[in-house]
Amino acid sequence: MVPHLAARWRYFRGADASESERSAWAESLVSLANDLVAAGRGNVEMIVECAATLDEAICPGDPRLIDVVLVGRHPKRHVASVQLVELKRWSTVSRVERATADLLHVPGLKGEKKHPALQLGAYYEAFTSARGPFQGADFECGGFAYLHNATDDSVRTLIDVDAPTGSYARIYTSDRREQLLSDLRKHFAEEGAASVAERMLQSMGLRNTPLLDAMIWSRGADTVFTLRGRQKEVADQVLETASKVLPDPRRPALVPDKRRVIFLVTGGAGTGKSAIGLQIKAELEAQGRTVKYASGSRAFNGALQEHVGYGDKQFRETFTYFSSFVTPPDPLLDVLICDEAHRLRDRSTSRFWKPEDWGTGPQVDELLAASRLTVFFLDEGQSVRPNEVGTVGLIRDAAERHGARIVPYKLREQFRCGGSDAYVRWVRALLGVADEEPGKWRPDGLMHIEVADTPEELEQIIRTEALAGASARMVAGYCWPWTKPLGKERRLEADVRIGKWYRPWNADSESFCEDEAPPSRIWSVHENGLGQIGCVYTAQGLEWDWCGVIMGEDMVRRDDGWVFRRGKERKTAESGIKRVAEPGSFDPKVKAGSVDDEGFARLIRHAYHVLLTRASRATVLYSTDKETRDYLKELVGKAEIHGLRPTWENLPVEARMPHLPRPGRGRGKGRGRKGAGSPAPDLRLF
Repeated sequence: MVPHLAARWRYFRGADASESERSAWAESLVSLANDLVAAGRGNVEMIVECAATLDEAICPGDPRLIDVVLVGRHPKRHVASVQLVELKRWSTVSRVERATADLLHVPGLKGEKKHPALQLGAYYEAFTSARGPFQGADFECGGFAYLHNATDDSVRTLIDVDAPTGSYARIYTSDRREQLLSDLRKHFAEEGAASVAERMLQSMGLRNTPLLDAMIWSRGADTVFTLRGRQKEVADQVLETASKVLPDPRRPALVPDKRRVIFLVTGGAGTGKSAIGLQIKAELEAQGRTVKYASGSRAFNGALQEHVGYGDKQFRETFTYFSSFVTPPDPLLDVLICDEAHRLRDRSTSRFWKPEDWGTGPQVDELLAASRLTVFFLDEGQSVRPNEVGTVGLIRDAAERHGARIVPYKLREQFRCGGSDAYVRWVRALLGVADEEPGKWRPDGLMHIEVADTPEELEQIIRTEALAGASARMVAGYCWPWTKPLGKERRLEADVRIGKWYRPWNADSESFCEDEAPPSRIWSVHENGLGQIGCVYTAQGLEWDWCGVIMGEDMVRRDDGWVFRRGKERKTAESGIKRVAEPGSFDPKVKAGSVDDEGFARLIRHAYHVLLTRASRATVLYSTDKETRDYLKELVGKAEIHGLRPTWENLPVEARMPHLPRPGRGRGKGRGRKGAGSPAPDLRLF
């Protein structure tokens, strides 16, 4: 527990937790937890180092952190019940001034200390305010200080008649433990705490809404997502710059600043790049600006167009691809948002175009020529094809050619993978993407990972969660040939073969196939996509609650390092079907003729990095290679350590957020402007 708390402390506070802080957690938190169990209230949730308000700007740079917030259900009123707790390891205290107990001297500590009740009073006022986590809802709230190392006599100053009083001013010592246990029973019911805590975490923005669900809910509202921290700073700066450099359709007489501006926003998977992009798109459109959202990912665009904007032509047409701007639009767009810019190509080409229609210059120049204001979102660690040339350097060079001012931003906070920065670091170390040795996975309650013994076991887990209500998909490294749909019935061949377990890849098709298997662009979101296996190209940019990842023999563990293999295929008696002759990679984009061994290894690492960061609750890993599987099992450990396996049935009811079906045909017509349609709920995503 302590290493995890220390890691989160450093992540949120930007500094290492002191040794005294660490020892306080180890001693005081365990003592309080034991008392809850002794009182028969072991179900009560302990939220540690909890901010008192939703808006940390009230105390810039130093948010008020409550040692512990106990959260449960009130036994009589059946509303949320909360106790704010100050944990003190003081053994003795004395007054600084005889006339008042407000200021104290604690042996061994420097300076004067406030009476704990004064701290709790400030926390109470903030926590119960409109900006508190329950935002004015009806709930019971009190507080107490717990000095488990002290006796009544040794801290008499704290409990004298002239000490501060109030519902938050109770003091418990070791002498008063039985009273504490009795009071805990009065404040909390035996059941229901997990549901109340989940609602609190959702209201604090610590539970993320899946991107596509948030987009569906937001139709008709100007605000799509509630951005936080650096994300909001980026969005606000883009909107402010747009107001300066673009003509104002409501005030055409004003002459805008003619300078070209490029925003370059970098950040790893799950740092909220798409959330920022979709939010500024909604707000700029609400202002009457012409905006398009471009991407190099067919899977991402297809999911937005088909799942979110199904039947809404106007909405669908605002999403496009990098290759759509060989000829600049006339008139120019106000803003072009380029997501997944690491997937930029050197030129815009297509096997469906005549060669004379191909782009003649760098694709990045075409994008810059299409609008006055361009926003690029980029993660160099997610480039997975040799012809993907999007880098910070490429965009900086293009900005210089166009005489544009570039505004860089770097996102750090992790909001995918359950917000587990530790998980993302572990994945990067495991794959060798980061320059550090992988250590054993330490379950943190935010993200779960386990290793399956067989592909059947992996599929059973994923199907069980999907059928229960979670979003879930199976994906794999590109380690088997990929057959196009066969015959008039458009049958999918079971190309992915592991022992006696056979499954097809997602359909390499623009239309539905046999048994209503969806086309690749919507495989990630269509209910019939569960039976097929996706790859990096159909998964990139998307997320699910649970993701089953099959590592093939393109990347296997030998001795103390990774070995990367290129596969060879063999023809079969049936036309168009091939099988594995030598195991390894069958990705046609990373063949020996297109990339050298060093580049091949880099692209395979990046592909698995993408696949292993698609889940928001749990990743199930399986390797077809036994030695690799044993290595993974050694690092990951047993699956149910500390009961942190977030199966649907284990989640509180409030955490079981069903994923939304795509809108019906025609839904959302004419929306996207202020006041149109019904208001969206306050969704917090990323």
